[in-house]
Amino acid sequence: MPRPIPTWDLPTRLFHWLLVLLIANAWLSWKFADIEMQWHMWNGYTLLTLVLFRLLWGIWGSSTARFTQFVRGPRTLFRYLSAIRRGSPPHYLGHNPAGALGVILLLALVGLQGCFGLFTTDEILVEGPLASQVSSDWQGWLGGWHQRGFYIILGVAGLHVAAVLAHLWLAKDNLVRPMITGVKEPSQVPDGEAAVTAPLWLAAVTLLLAAGLVWLGINIWSLLP
Repeated sequence: MPRPIPTWDLPTRLFHWLLVLLIANAWLSWKFADIEMQWHMWNGYTLLTLVLFRLLWGIWGSSTARFTQFVRGPRTLFRYLSAIRRGSPPHYLGHNPAGALGVILLLALVGLQGCFGLFTTDEILVEGPLASQVSSDWQGWLGGWHQRGFYIILGVAGLHVAAVLAHLWLAKDNLVRPMITGVKEPSQVPDGEAAVTAPLWLAAVTLLLAAGLVWLGINIWSLLP
């Protein structure tokens, strides 16, 4: 029996599912949290740390997590979508071109959402840590997009889920299972390919670095005149 092919490392899989949980918790902590929104704020700091971790991990992490491995141009994306319509899409060890677009969009949107929240205030009890650094006009503009941004993220996430289901139906290729198990069947990947996995200590250092940069950035900016 052919052996499964290593595909997704543990840090990338944890990032994926933690992102899902924290986006859901962002809504829950906004809707049902304490009046000062402390739960919501800490959820936002965690999301910013997670996004920054993924950006750094996309530079020096495992091979399938690196942006150089899966970020491709529009021509490749269109060819891939055409192949799906024909029912004969090529296999990829990591993200396919459509999945890569979803990853980039979600990272950008969640990162912006978290940053906008830092400057948001309700002018009564709740104030982001950097709200005092911008004018009231900017507070209102950023706060408005912070509210609307959540629904944009939900829309993109919904399209991502729909694309995964369509891929399962049209290409008979389950993309969810490898993101849980970390491996794909040999028939799901190009011949001879397997992920080169970075050590877990590097992921731990990267996470600490991301958390430190988020903390440092917020605290330094809050001290600016």
